[in-house]
Amino acid sequence: MACWLAVAPGAAWAVVRLLGLDRGPLVQLLAFTPYAAAGSLLLLLLLLAVRRWRPAAVAAVTTVALVAVVAPRTFESTPPAATGPAVRLLTANLLAGSADAEVLVDLVRRHSVEVLAVQEFTPAIAAELDRLGLEQLLPYRELHPVEGTPGSGLYARYPITEGGVRHNSNGWGFLQAYGTVFVPEAPPVQVESVHPSAPYAIDQVGNWRRDLAAQPPATPGGQLRILAGDFNATLDHAPLRALLDTGYVDAADAAGVGLTGTWGPYDGDLIPPVTIDHVLVDRRIAVRTAAVYAIPGSDHRAVLTDLRLPPTG
Repeated sequence: MACWLAVAPGAAWAVVRLLGLDRGPLVQLLAFTPYAAAGSLLLLLLLLAVRRWRPAAVAAVTTVALVAVVAPRTFESTPPAATGPAVRLLTANLLAGSADAEVLVDLVRRHSVEVLAVQEFTPAIAAELDRLGLEQLLPYRELHPVEGTPGSGLYARYPITEGGVRHNSNGWGFLQAYGTVFVPEAPPVQVESVHPSAPYAIDQVGNWRRDLAAQPPATPGGQLRILAGDFNATLDHAPLRALLDTGYVDAADAAGVGLTGTWGPYDGDLIPPVTIDHVLVDRRIAVRTAAVYAIPGSDHRAVLTDLRLPPTG
């Protein structure tokens, strides 16, 4: 009986994940699916060791199902044959402006970042970033700083046109700055700093789901789009997978580092790292590398991607 009780949670987890049944408290739990996959494997080995064959069979099916959806994130995928210019894009949640601005500017300078998307962007950190030299590094911008957590910004080395801000009307009402960036010798690409509501409580799950559903879909055959920011969702959440299915690729997943955590224990909370910050790129854009970097003062890690755009024409 104890063996069956041990395998039941993992089996239920696999069913919920595979069928996209993330509702209520299950939304928060599903963020930890990679840990559930590892736990199911350990349980399988234990059941085999004690020769509990039938529970072990259930654990084996559970393990295969969970590993099948998680493991591909550790392998690089074949990129499209994009032969245009390279672009380095960085996204960072600044935790209501408390992130270390000097570290962020140093990242931009050291890695020759050409596009920067920021969330939880305040007037104070906007001024501090420019004081530290960001204005010279990334002179074009679409900025919407706000006290607290709603603010959003987009910086670029290249001209930005058709800029604006999207208002998430649900939950926290986060803003999302966007604009069309003109990289020389490449088609225009619309970039948006993404920040849907967080499912931090059961009564916020509906807002989270609506904000994710309202994100701009990819436009295959149309304008190039990149969504970068704090999605408050992992690849184990059905709404994010639905957005990807419109024609996006998750950059970290494509680069084989899709299990690298971006939020969790970085401000002292006893939470295992989970991957909720993403750069989603149009499938015509090639992902060369992706990496995360600590930003002291923030509970998120910044995500840096090295991309190659298709050429003009």
